[in-house]
Amino acid sequence: MTLAQFAARNVLRNRRRSMLTIASLAFSFLLLTLMMTIWRTFYIDPWSSISAEHIVCRHRVSLAVPLPAYYRAKIRTIPGVRDVIPLNLFDADYKGTTPDDFSKIGTDPNEYLNAYPEYQIALEQVAAWKKDPVGAIAGSELAQEHHWKLGDRLMIEGGQLPVRLALTLRGVFKSPFPVRAIYFNWASVQNAANYHNDQLYLIQADSPHSVSQISRAVDSMFHNSPQPTRTEAERAFDIDMISMFGNVKAFILSISLAVLFTSLLVSGNTLAMSIRERTREVAMLRSLGFTPQILQILLVAETVMIAALSWIFGTLAAYGLVYGLAHSRTAGAFAVLLKIPATTLAVSLPVAGLVGMASAVIPAHRASHVNIVQGLRYVG
Repeated sequence: MTLAQFAARNVLRNRRRSMLTIASLAFSFLLLTLMMTIWRTFYIDPWSSISAEHIVCRHRVSLAVPLPAYYRAKIRTIPGVRDVIPLNLFDADYKGTTPDDFSKIGTDPNEYLNAYPEYQIALEQVAAWKKDPVGAIAGSELAQEHHWKLGDRLMIEGGQLPVRLALTLRGVFKSPFPVRAIYFNWASVQNAANYHNDQLYLIQADSPHSVSQISRAVDSMFHNSPQPTRTEAERAFDIDMISMFGNVKAFILSISLAVLFTSLLVSGNTLAMSIRERTREVAMLRSLGFTPQILQILLVAETVMIAALSWIFGTLAAYGLVYGLAHSRTAGAFAVLLKIPATTLAVSLPVAGLVGMASAVIPAHRASHVNIVQGLRYVG
């Protein structure tokens, strides 16, 4: 039997305690992986293939205060601006469902898809949407859920704006992440309600280098107007929306530190109990010629194996949880962006190994250097 086989067999010598330890550590690694995934999704990973060229323009006071529709034409005159796309979250019900069942977003069919080339939709469907004043497109998951087909009529009843729309589904698009929304021509609402405002504008810059210049130019243009603007990169806007939930960064950091501290306590306490019970066994191995260094390596290896098994189960559970959140109807708008990249696993695996080693070094050192005679007399 090799030393590795010897250490592996001792991992489950006390099955109940080992399984409980693995389960508790796996839950800790699940939380750690989830926190790291949220951190990367919110603050590091790009959310769209060309999101670096996106700029969001809204009212300086609040997102709830609309902008005059004529701002759109003025923004177009700024150098570097490619498209100016209205985005209006329409407060409306579909067949009596709650307003948050899925989003109803009014936009401009002629420009909206220019900003999202990752959406996969047939060209004939795009043409039909642009041609129909009351046409709409929907995400494939949403269309499948409601059993919508091309040509179906979608009756939308407005809330704050008492407008009833009979939209016609002209297209269904596939996205890298689930999109629970329908998009329709906002001009149909403006004409029906005599409403000439927009909630915000998504500005498509000609390059990422123009983003800051365009943002300053837009805010400068409307600085002294009754409706001043706040214009910023889409990434900054999204982070502002996340900050409405509180200090997410501090929350994630505190949870991660608590997970590491708890993992060290659990594994350290378990290892200390295991080694104390094996004092006579360790002394007997010493009498058979095992050096303290070899014994210390064996004991540390056992704990690292337990940590590795916990990491495997915790990571699998994290994958299932993230997948469930990304495809859940009630998880929130940002949950659809969650995914676990390989870099997250590349960080969490060394952390698991470090937890195993850090919790085992001191107990293993003490046990491997115990006096042989005293160890053989130990009763515990």
